[in-house]
Amino acid sequence: MTITRTELLEMIRNGENSGVEFKRDDVQSHDLAKELVAFANLEGGIVLLGVEDDGSISGITRQKLEEWVMTACRDKIRPGLIPFHALVKDVEPGKDIAIVRVARGFDVHTLWHNNKNAYLIRVGTQSREPTPQELGRLFQQRGSFRAELRPVSGATLADLDMRRLKNYFVNIREQDVPDDNDETGWNTLLFNTEIMVEDGVTVSGILLFGRTPNRFLPQAGIDAVAFPGVNKEYAARERCALRGPMTPLSDDAGEIVEAGLVEQALAFVQRNTAITGQLEEGGARREEIPAYPREAVREAIVNALVHRDYLLSGTDIELSIYEDRMEIISPGRLPNGITPARMLTGCRAARNQLIKDVMRDYRYLEHSGMGIPRKIVKCMKEHNGTEPGLVEEGELFTIRLFR
Repeated sequence: MTITRTELLEMIRNGENSGVEFKRDDVQSHDLAKELVAFANLEGGIVLLGVEDDGSISGITRQKLEEWVMTACRDKIRPGLIPFHALVKDVEPGKDIAIVRVARGFDVHTLWHNNKNAYLIRVGTQSREPTPQELGRLFQQRGSFRAELRPVSGATLADLDMRRLKNYFVNIREQDVPDDNDETGWNTLLFNTEIMVEDGVTVSGILLFGRTPNRFLPQAGIDAVAFPGVNKEYAARERCALRGPMTPLSDDAGEIVEAGLVEQALAFVQRNTAITGQLEEGGARREEIPAYPREAVREAIVNALVHRDYLLSGTDIELSIYEDRMEIISPGRLPNGITPARMLTGCRAARNQLIKDVMRDYRYLEHSGMGIPRKIVKCMKEHNGTEPGLVEEGELFTIRLFR
């Protein structure tokens, strides 16, 4: 959302409120962070730098202002925020104003100052510490929303890969799309499909179609490692950070021309697992046998991407290949009472429904939701007679395939 000079002057005339705060640009970094934390813990809000408490415009004097703002949001806020930042020039002759805006936070944010965390909420024009009851309600509210539909602070339409979006709507969904320069049309389409919300691009939108998802969501990727033995070792055969959007880019014939995360992971597995050969019955032709059935590997990777808890920001999905097994470790406990035993029967419960729906549109998932029993279990039994290991431990869920 871009604010015009006229809208900015009207905002200043209306004064501070639950979503607007005025600050001189020479404030301390923790003072700016305090207001942004309080806004993020409410419904989001705007700090206008270069405006006095009485609404008079003092303008910007600080050098490298944007860098200072971003550093304050990284160093003084837990979890860190990436705000929208814009400079409106000559609001009054020779006086500029900086707009610093944050959306509603993914989680409950705190101010980190003097070696301690402080919770803050916005109450009218004041940013203050909450009572224990208010803090309890805040945590409860944050848990009641679908994380995948929360706006990603700082992400806009320009941060989405338009090629992939058109590929999805035209080739996959077979529907008309707005012209490339019709920003209003695209915003409406993406809002109606939950790829965007009023405050910007959703977590799902960035994960599925973002140009560089890890810029906004550092946990949006797969850490892949191939070890020479049966244990984790420093001297791995290959280590690779797989990054980018989940969805692939295809040509009009349906051929993939730019891999998504699933294809990147499958390629890593293929180059780090051996292929053996045996003669077909009759001895006329050699049959190649992969170490693991491709369908089972693909299903395990897709499940990790679709069902992981993206609020756990400290870790990626782990894809580890050992001499005797493969492990795909997904951050987050199983949702909604699902257990490994219930998964084997085909019990379904999606943590990230939109991601699941889009990946199903690309035919990565079955409509029945029976991927684990029908693909992973069945394929492994047919391949080598083993059953996969499904293990939930702490905040991690592991699918283990045996060679």
